Amino acid sequence: MTDFWFYIQLGFNHVLDWNAYDHVLFILVLVAVYTFKTWKKALLLITLFTIGHSLSLLLANYNLVAIAGKWIEFLIPVTIIFAAIYNFIVAKKTHTNTRYLIYLITFFFGIIHGFGFASYYKMIYDETSVTPLLSFALGIEASQIVIVLAVLAAAFLFQKILHVKKREWIIGVSAIVIGRTIPMLTDSWPF
Repeated sequence: MTDFWFYIQLGFNHVLDWNAYDHVLFILVLVAVYTFKTWKKALLLITLFTIGHSLSLLLANYNLVAIAGKWIEFLIPVTIIFAAIYNFIVAKKTHTNTRYLIYLITFFFGIIHGFGFASYYKMIYDETSVTPLLSFALGIEASQIVIVLAVLAAAFLFQKILHVKKREWIIGVSAIVIGRTIPMLTDSWPF
């Protein structure tokens, strides 16, 4: 049972590590378009992200897929910027039919982000059991729920109390995230 809690804490701390805040930025921009009324869609998105993240850990752990770290370190900020640009597009529309596309993209981005943690995870993972992977995924999911709740609360504050239009909220959050992500992109440039 001690290992179970260790891996939950590891997953939780992996996401909320302020020294590696790329995960927080991604979840922030991913759920910026949602409100408390649409929380189920936000929860589905982060769950798909966690499944993708866990799949890449599983694939890397059993040496089924190996991707050079320099490419993953470059692709992670690309995914964040892509999600922010997607928000710019969605913010301008009153109705969009791209919901299923964002679900698929989020799952794929989860795979990319998971490979970013795979080498460390391989060093501590017990290959005889999938329990550590499942408890690690629970920790990731729990920390992402904390982020989602914070974003939804901030959206409520800005949109309902301070009367910032939803479109302005989405664009503002996305622009701030892009601004924080560009240095990560330039620092990890593999070319």
